[in-house]
Amino acid sequence: MIKMVKIDCIILLLIMACGCNLSEKRPQIQDVQGKQILNSDNIWLSHEHILVDFIGAANIQPETWNHDSIIKEITPYFEELKAFNVKYFVDATPNYLGRDALLLEKIAIKTGARIITNTGLYGVGNNKYIPQYALDMTAEELSEIWINEYKYGIHKTSVKPGFVKIGIDVADSLHPMHQKLVKAAALTHLKTGLTIASHTGKAKGLWPQLEILKETGVSPASFIWVHAQAEDNNDSYLKAAEMGCWISLDGVGGELEKYIEKLLFAKRNGILDRFLISHDAGWYDPQKEIQTIKPFTTIFTQLLPELKSHGFTDDEIKLLLRVNPSKAFAIEIRRYPFDKRAKQLE
Repeated sequence: MIKMVKIDCIILLLIMACGCNLSEKRPQIQDVQGKQILNSDNIWLSHEHILVDFIGAANIQPETWNHDSIIKEITPYFEELKAFNVKYFVDATPNYLGRDALLLEKIAIKTGARIITNTGLYGVGNNKYIPQYALDMTAEELSEIWINEYKYGIHKTSVKPGFVKIGIDVADSLHPMHQKLVKAAALTHLKTGLTIASHTGKAKGLWPQLEILKETGVSPASFIWVHAQAEDNNDSYLKAAEMGCWISLDGVGGELEKYIEKLLFAKRNGILDRFLISHDAGWYDPQKEIQTIKPFTTIFTQLLPELKSHGFTDDEIKLLLRVNPSKAFAIEIRRYPFDKRAKQLE
């Protein structure tokens, strides 16, 4: 009898161990309150901002930001989102441009939103938001800082990033600093599985970034082409989708017809499964006395009704707001080559 009890206990422990391993292997996402098992039934806003400070890396002073005032100002906009069942809110503000991990954690606790923040650096604006130390570092050294934020938390907090945010200036060739940012992001991905979201704009800034990823051994499936709505040639979306990267149409709120036309193009060409949509809205600006915050609701109040009138089905809308972003931000190392069709995240 004692032997049988021991055997039963061993079997139970083995089952429990297998269950834990299976759970750990399931794709996860990471918000400011910890990791979550991937669930494609939740609504996302995949590119928004709570606070942005444009003063520049040399002069930014996060310690002067008044959290209570910011929370009071921004909370009503999160309350509005409850009517639309938004669960995940991706705050795309990078370090030295207004990222504040502790502020985001406070807002998440107060509002119940699952807020996702980032690691990385932003090269847009001729490197105005790049701190001096980063100019002197190698890509490998930068990636170590970003990897450590993923492992241990941001600025001595318990908050960990859920993706890498970088940004480049569009030019005929990538600035050496921006090449370094892309390589550092790729190296970070290989160690953490964090998706890379890059402020890019027109497609001519996309291809050299994807080439650096390829050279580093990282799949385009790990990459979000941010502000892709700036591209005029829709055929570039076909090429990007075929390569496997995510195509993010941000800034929904103005020129609604442009977004409808681009989404109809994606629908007609069978690449809607590579698209993300968001507002790029907000935000609290600590350099201004009077705040003019743009709401995060236009997608629900204006864009979705228009898409439905153009024949978009509930499943296609679910793809844009639930399935695609949950896959795009899933923490998973995606090496080059990567067959986006053969490997579908569950």
